[in-house]
Amino acid sequence: MATPPRNSPADFEPFRGGPDRSVCFPRILPLPAVLLPQRGSQQPRQGRTGTQLASGAQVRLSPSEPPCTDTVQDQGGRGAGSAGCAILAHPDLVSRTHFPRGSPSLENPLEERPSFSGDGHNLAPAPRPVEPARLVPGRDASDLSGLWGLFVDWCSSCGEDPQRCTTAVVLSFLQEKLERRLSPSTLKVYVAAIAAYHDAVDGTCLGKHQLIVRFLRGARRVNPPRPHPIPSWDLSVALQGLREAPFEPLASVELKYLSLKTALLTTLASIKRVGDLQPFSVDEACLEFGPGDSHVILRPRPGYVPKVPTTPFRDQVVNLQALPLEEADPASALLCPVHALRIYVDRTQHFRRTEQLFVCFGGQQKGNAVSKQRLAHWVVNAISLSYQNQGEPCPLGVRAHSTRSAASSYALAHGASLADICRAAGWATPNTFARFYNLCLEAVSSRVLT
Repeated sequence: MATPPRNSPADFEPFRGGPDRSVCFPRILPLPAVLLPQRGSQQPRQGRTGTQLASGAQVRLSPSEPPCTDTVQDQGGRGAGSAGCAILAHPDLVSRTHFPRGSPSLENPLEERPSFSGDGHNLAPAPRPVEPARLVPGRDASDLSGLWGLFVDWCSSCGEDPQRCTTAVVLSFLQEKLERRLSPSTLKVYVAAIAAYHDAVDGTCLGKHQLIVRFLRGARRVNPPRPHPIPSWDLSVALQGLREAPFEPLASVELKYLSLKTALLTTLASIKRVGDLQPFSVDEACLEFGPGDSHVILRPRPGYVPKVPTTPFRDQVVNLQALPLEEADPASALLCPVHALRIYVDRTQHFRRTEQLFVCFGGQQKGNAVSKQRLAHWVVNAISLSYQNQGEPCPLGVRAHSTRSAASSYALAHGASLADICRAAGWATPNTFARFYNLCLEAVSSRVLT
């Protein structure tokens, strides 16, 4: 039989665009017998289809769909083929141009076509691996989209394609931000935002490209993190405010002020992160008071994983000692963390809904477990109220995490060993304390002049 002319509209009537592939059949249609004559007088090479009939087989042209596993036996005697995947029947029926999704038509490119062996050829190439968008912890998609918009505006001013630009263009953008004194951590967030929308470069995600990684490493060396050696708030002022109303007398104050004071004293005495205080429990296996409330042992609930799971003090318990009753300074007993925890546990026992140590003290959530964010707000509010009790404005930018630097620095200044401080805080080496948490509390000149 004679074949119709090439590129005839009637040839493409059964085809339509699919949502997940370039071309697909709307339904399974039987194909008529097609005669494939040999071209010219040349002898067919081994593996040529020759003059054969191909009928009853389903044909699907999909440049992005993975190969199928089901097999069918066609009537031409060629053996097993892939169901839903086409075996080469005629080179003019195959288009290797990658069309965008939803394209309604096919083109017949004029480029040179490769030869195929007699074992058949799967027309669907291997699927291209797509790197998923990687979000930075603590940031959502809206934050990354905003940074991506800044990169798009910058590329538009330079005449570059933001989604397919080269690595050199991205490095130029990052270098410009580095010259504007942006921190290395901010540049890392920019890279995460660009990599979430940018095409893969050299088969890998942009954030894992060696040039990008080396640039960020060099930026951190040029502009290392500079912790603030001066404390943002005075610990002595905060402790003095806890000795007065509304935090005293502790046995009869409102539950709100009892919760704030207990949270701040526990955070300072343990030198722990707020996230490490949340897993403490009132269960008998996790909370144990010593005889006469001389000390208290706090253990996290089973299954808790700290922020740094590689720390050697992962399974360490917190042992808080009670402050001795000194006749010279009886007000020091008002800052005893063991005494505050005993009163707090007793007053919250009748309305608790969870075994977590710290629970909400009011509203509809009363008795429920408090979150890390809310616990951090308790610590900051306790410091602010302590400053108000002294008639002083609270400094700006007080954070709950600053209690670790304040407590550890004051402990070192009053004779505590560096090894004990690192063990209590969970630092593997003293370098962490020296680089990020050591504060300049008292200058040598004041000792000389006094």
